[in-house]
Amino acid sequence: MSDRQPINFTRGVPAIESFPIDELIEVATAAFKQHGAAMMQYGPALGFAALREWLAQWQGVQPNQVLTGNGSLELFDFLCLQLLQPGDLVFTESPTYDRTITLLRRHRATVVGIPLESDGPNIAGLEAELKKHVPKFFYLIPDFQNPSGATCSGAKRRRVVELAEQYNFTLIEDAPYRLLRYHGREEPTLFTLAPHRTLHMSSFTKLLGPGVRLGFMLGEADLLLKLAKVAEDTYISPGYVAHGIAYEWCRRGLLPPQIEKLKALYAPRLAACLAAIDKYMPDAQATRPDGGFFVSVTLPAGVLTTTVRAGAAKRNLNLADGLAFFPNGGGERFLRLPYCALTPEQIDEGIGRLAETVREVRAH
Repeated sequence: MSDRQPINFTRGVPAIESFPIDELIEVATAAFKQHGAAMMQYGPALGFAALREWLAQWQGVQPNQVLTGNGSLELFDFLCLQLLQPGDLVFTESPTYDRTITLLRRHRATVVGIPLESDGPNIAGLEAELKKHVPKFFYLIPDFQNPSGATCSGAKRRRVVELAEQYNFTLIEDAPYRLLRYHGREEPTLFTLAPHRTLHMSSFTKLLGPGVRLGFMLGEADLLLKLAKVAEDTYISPGYVAHGIAYEWCRRGLLPPQIEKLKALYAPRLAACLAAIDKYMPDAQATRPDGGFFVSVTLPAGVLTTTVRAGAAKRNLNLADGLAFFPNGGGERFLRLPYCALTPEQIDEGIGRLAETVREVRAH
């Protein structure tokens, strides 16, 4: 069985064929000619000024409401350094991004997971937790959530904002997948609904490429200045060379066509993933997202992810650990399937192998 080609449903990485390398070669030369000295020198910790101005115009905010850094995860780390003391309470969705859980634990926060449904957080569960204790902040990924693929409905977004106002806590909105909507109608961001109460994070990792290391945060100018001080004490200034190149690429209007290219590349992969689940695992509980990088599956009762992972490995199918996405336990039957870096044929073959493995586990 192990002579089959390996198929990796492990990390949510972009397809290498999505990277606009020829454009970037041309853009990099122009960026160095125009901004070479500024890109090579230390600069303000808030980030490369021209890029921040471009981002502000794109996002409809003032430049002092934009902080850039080397990926949004690092900006979240700075936020934790600024806002959290050991033992402070933080809410996340459950499941949520495993590296967020890791960072919160590193800062010795107490993490409470709010159960996630196909249309966003379980509001009754959130209200029940708020009656017991109020968090410093609630971290959410409202659009095409990592790891579940779920998107928060408009009604739930508005309710979450109402509760944040009522109980006086901050919302951290992580939105790296938002622009990768392949069909359906988008909902307003939490930042649009409550700009004074929300920090909105995103990055160019899924749009341009992880190697650029460009994340940004939108929020109240005074808080971003405090985070910039943490950033300055950490690295003086972020990677201006990459950010200067990204700025020139954006300035030339190359982001919108890149997003359209990504949608054309990834939409058939999502369709292939859902079709393969319907074909090979018709009784599986799966999310059916309208975009993003992930579909998630809840395995049948009595079938554990750890057992399936071991069986799948014998078929050269590599799966991620579902348990890592749950802050307070659970997830024993949870599987995340990142599909963007695989061809439709690989996706079909991989889910076929997964179904074989599940049948084998159930038989035993």
